Amino acid sequence: MTEATIGIDISKDRIDVHRLPGGESRQFANDKTGLRAFLRGVERSGEPPARIVFEATGAYHRALERRLAETGLPVVKVNPRNARRFAEAAGRLAKTDRIDAALLARMGVALSLEPCAVLSQTLSDLKQMIVAREALIKDRTAAKNRAKVMTIAVLKRQNAERLKQIERQLVALDTEIEAQIAAEPDLAPRLGTDRTAPDRRFPSSL
Repeated sequence: MTEATIGIDISKDRIDVHRLPGGESRQFANDKTGLRAFLRGVERSGEPPARIVFEATGAYHRALERRLAETGLPVVKVNPRNARRFAEAAGRLAKTDRIDAALLARMGVALSLEPCAVLSQTLSDLKQMIVAREALIKDRTAAKNRAKVMTIAVLKRQNAERLKQIERQLVALDTEIEAQIAAEPDLAPRLGTDRTAPDRRFPSSL
């Protein structure tokens, strides 16, 4: 029997679903009600899929990813760049065309993509905060560099205010990051041992 593969194209308001074999396509709202309806459909099919393939789309894919993990379904999250390369190599689309659910399902079958582990909610939150922290550090460096060459009083004042704001935001983020680590001590080794230095770094790939 051929393994079932589901491809999902995720957007802000909806998810488009394509199942192989069979080629059945459906559409659901990208909200709690829509995700419940999708999962009921998977359950009623009587044949658990070998993989559910979707692109990593930032905020749009996270709710779906969490619900799939909670129900124990096999998650395959692909890099959008890799999906596009597969599609172009297969002659399925031009460079400006959109990757759709059917193409993602075909990619899962053709490459026999293996399910991957899903980050816990804590790890997912930490990763987002660490990425935000890195962006703030870059902003701080840029603001300090601007301060060295500014001569106009109003610009110097605004830049100084921005630096203070960045420092406040970094303190808030560091406090929350440490609180998350304290709640799950097993995370500490993954984040390094020296987190006390003013310019300490956290790995963004947890």
